[in-house]
Amino acid sequence: MERDYNYHRRHSWSVDVGGIPLGGENPIRIQSMTSTSTDDIEASRAQAERIADAGASYVRLTAQGVKEADAIGKIRTLMRADGYTTPLVADIHFNPAAAFAAAAVTDKVRINPGNFVDPARTFKKLEYTDAEYAAEIERIGNALRPFIDICRQHGTAVRIGVNHGSLSDRIMSRYGDTPAGMVESAMEFLRVFVAENYLKVVISIKASNTVVMVTTVRLLVEAMEKENMHFPLHLGVTEAGDGEDGRIKSAVGIGTLLVEGIGDTIRVSLSEDPECEVPVAEFLAKYVENFGNLEPAPVALDGVSGKKCRLVGNKPIVVVRKSDEMTSHPDFVLSSDGSLHETITTIVPFDLWKPGNGSQPLFTTENYAYAAGCNAPTKWLIADAESFSPDMRISSDTAIILSVPAKYNRPAMLQSVMSNLLARGNDAPVVLHCDYSAASDMEVQVMASVDMGSCLMNGFGAGIMLDAPIDADKLVAWCFGILQAARLRTTKTEYISCPSCGRTLFDLQTTVKRVKEATSHLTHLKIGIMGCIVNGPGEMADADYGYVGAAAGKISLYKGKQCIERNIPQEEAIPHLIALIKANNDWIEP
Repeated sequence: MERDYNYHRRHSWSVDVGGIPLGGENPIRIQSMTSTSTDDIEASRAQAERIADAGASYVRLTAQGVKEADAIGKIRTLMRADGYTTPLVADIHFNPAAAFAAAAVTDKVRINPGNFVDPARTFKKLEYTDAEYAAEIERIGNALRPFIDICRQHGTAVRIGVNHGSLSDRIMSRYGDTPAGMVESAMEFLRVFVAENYLKVVISIKASNTVVMVTTVRLLVEAMEKENMHFPLHLGVTEAGDGEDGRIKSAVGIGTLLVEGIGDTIRVSLSEDPECEVPVAEFLAKYVENFGNLEPAPVALDGVSGKKCRLVGNKPIVVVRKSDEMTSHPDFVLSSDGSLHETITTIVPFDLWKPGNGSQPLFTTENYAYAAGCNAPTKWLIADAESFSPDMRISSDTAIILSVPAKYNRPAMLQSVMSNLLARGNDAPVVLHCDYSAASDMEVQVMASVDMGSCLMNGFGAGIMLDAPIDADKLVAWCFGILQAARLRTTKTEYISCPSCGRTLFDLQTTVKRVKEATSHLTHLKIGIMGCIVNGPGEMADADYGYVGAAAGKISLYKGKQCIERNIPQEEAIPHLIALIKANNDWIEP
């Protein structure tokens, strides 16, 4: 069986949102969300305009109640007077009345199936007979139909937004905290909209765990196809964090799906000022969309089913070029005075990085025959993906560094070659190598995360090597970051931190920095830093500990989903967090 890894955009219905359509043949749209209090109309207007100036197609604002929903309408009026036509989206949690009010004054309303009809979750197991469950589904329809009528009257689009952290107790009781449960949560609502013949709907289905997010979106696409639904999709990795971690994690998760043609609008959620999200998302979208203009990779034999290439040792590795100024610790160091394909190139384990000590020659496709005379424990083969023959016999002690020229869709070419290798019985370790010419830090982070991260997420690759005219220590850090974002290797503390919004109860950027300063040496832990309780406890289900805004100036601390301390004064919260970690024997001295 053959498989085409090239870029083909998924067919979706076009949905108009305030005069800017998405889906269909439209470009991938970019959006962000204000972090101001929606009640502060002037501050929200100013920030929404900054987000629009940065290039966002849509701006979302939180609407906890009817008052905030009405405020969004006033903000839209003020923006129109300023010459801004950017559509505004109301974000609703727990309050259907706010959704009804917002539908009359905004361009799109986001509702969450986890809490639009069902009560706030308590993480309790509920028991339903089939008849009782059917009655619950009917209750959903009864609640949605009046809302759909108002949206139809005003031409308001709807986003059905499922979050991993806010599934209802009803869904979790029947499906568990699973991708299948997330998909059914969305499908229950979509079936009502289809039955009512109101198709002005966009879907998002998000998680902070990239593997869960990618798996769930794929399942949702399959479920919609079976029921002849073609709603456009909004993509995002929730609580991705800040800095390089947030950019890399978002690009790995969102990029993996975009490479497959899935996704019509995206948000890169960063714990930073919202206008900082837009350039990253815009570059990511345009980078993947350009794959359709590049030379296609050949159609491959599907060698993936149940097969993976071997590892070098017991974990995915990071290889980097030698740099005398380098202070970080990759797994292998490549030493070459010329191009990657010169025969003088050697590679050594980092701990043996000394001239003439432990050097392992690398062989290009042109002189591979000489590899037989190499006595190194691992023989390294350099290969260009475009000229590499998967039919070549590869010895069991040989690893491959596979490179792709920029003229190709790199993820497609890498996966095509590796799929052919596996289909022919070659399971040699393959290290993914991409070389980027002069570009900014952000651009290299995004490109490498898309190109190599999407392959890793699909089970391809025994490691990565990144080349760019950038400090070697940065390249090493980004490689380890890509492996961690793909959930393949953990080398640092993972922070699940939300992007700020109008519900946030503390200065998120300052708080994230302070928590990191206190805990960044705890590389075995995941720590959630959440601005409010809407998604906090649920999104932190994947975290070991949680730091959550409970009220103005107050913090609650969690161990997993369990709240351990409530309403701690913010100035005392970090010492209490450290004490909680110590009490559970998870603390390691710096």
